[in-house]
Amino acid sequence: MTTTVIDGNVTGGSATTRRLPRIPLIDQARAVALIAMAIYHFTWDLGFFGYIEPETATTGGWRIFARMIAGSFLFLVGFSLVLGHQRGFHPKPFLIRLGKIAGAAALITLATWFAFPQTFIFFGILHAIAAASVIGLLFLRLPVIVTLLAAAACVIAPLYLRAPVFDHPALWWVGLSVNVPRSNDYVPLLPWLAPVLLGIALARLFVASTLPERLAAGATNSRWKNLLEAAGRHSLAIYLIHQPVLIALVYGFSLVVPAPAADPAVGYTNSCMRACEGERDARFCQSFCGCTLDRLQEQNLFDDLNRGAIDMARDERIAAISSQCTANAEMLTDLEE
Repeated sequence: MTTTVIDGNVTGGSATTRRLPRIPLIDQARAVALIAMAIYHFTWDLGFFGYIEPETATTGGWRIFARMIAGSFLFLVGFSLVLGHQRGFHPKPFLIRLGKIAGAAALITLATWFAFPQTFIFFGILHAIAAASVIGLLFLRLPVIVTLLAAAACVIAPLYLRAPVFDHPALWWVGLSVNVPRSNDYVPLLPWLAPVLLGIALARLFVASTLPERLAAGATNSRWKNLLEAAGRHSLAIYLIHQPVLIALVYGFSLVVPAPAADPAVGYTNSCMRACEGERDARFCQSFCGCTLDRLQEQNLFDDLNRGAIDMARDERIAAISSQCTANAEMLTDLEE
């Protein structure tokens, strides 16, 4: 008699769980996430080489897209963790996989340290996958409701538990720092452990149902599905090589068709608006940024500022311009109201 273990209890007449059929849909879903990730990174590359606005990939809908991609990978980590150890924990394959992911994460950190020292990846998606895989083992036999509550806690914690003590670089990986550190890929455990735990919980319900057999029975072969499945099985290798390949392609294209020179005034205005809109409304920011740009150009400070020859934090001329334009913007805003 076959049985299913869920919530730490055994149902049925045997102490062993049934052997699940292989489910190609999991590898195919992972491949779709890889494709989405490549699209996102290609967009980032276009911004880096100046073909689109540099901040495109980190703002608006693209920022949401990036979070959805990260969440899908982490969800599949939790789901696969249950499927891989449904009949008991298998330490050897787990440790081999963990070692590959941790080694790849270390390689990413080292490479980005040299390429982007100010925004290198110290705890990105691979680091999160490695850490969450270990933590996820604790939830494989716990009641599903406990796992779901833990997932909710992971989402809520950054909203209420941020503290200056977590601003120390040694604790950035937790995700509770008051000042968010700069990184090209920052995926701290909180809140990003949540999709892993959600994947574990839903996978526990999945294996307790008849869905695995039904999906396996209804699976059909096609060329594109087989390609997706193959890509999903080699997701780590694809993750490691896709971005260097994309960067090389865009760089090669830039040698033949260079990106148009960016207008420094437009770049300044966009940067000013992004910084301002985090604290004030759009009308104020438009007035303030336009005012500061005009004053900088009138006083022949704009070019020096772009070259980094002026310290914005200490230069009294910049402070005076900022104060004057703040007053003007507030006055105009009050008049419009």
